[in-house]
This record gives sequence, structure tokens and C-alpha cells, in this order.
Amino acid sequence: MRTPLHWRRDVTWREDNSQIRRGNAPRVMASLRNIAITILRLEGETNLAKATRGARKYPHRALKLIGLSTS
Repeated sequence: MRTPLHWRRDVTWREDNSQIRRGNAPRVMASLRNIAITILRLEGETNLAKATRGARKYPHRALKLIGLSTS
């Protein structure tokens, strides 16, 4: 059974198409995606796809959200 969180990960980041299938790597990737969703939600984002595109276009902003600097 698919949970709403799994559905979000699959729709936004195409999790089911991932080539990562060995060992603990799939769980680690799912956890990283969950962390990304949590950070975006805490920042007030309601549209994950739009926020993901923004992070891809402006990676320095994404790094700032997790407390890292590019300078």
C-alpha cells in the first residue's frame, strides 16, 4: 500500500524509477527525500514540484536552507 508521503516522493522525484536498488541505499534515499520534503514544508512551501524546480535553478538558496554557504 502506498502512503501519501510515498506518493509525493514518487510524483515529485520519480522514486519508483530510481536505479538505486541494493543494500540500504533505497531507504537512505527515501530518508533524504523525506528530509527535503520536511525542510520545504517548514519553510512554508505548499507546492513541492515548484519548490524543487526553484532549488534546481538556484542551488545556493537550497544550501542556505540547510545552513550551508557557497562562499
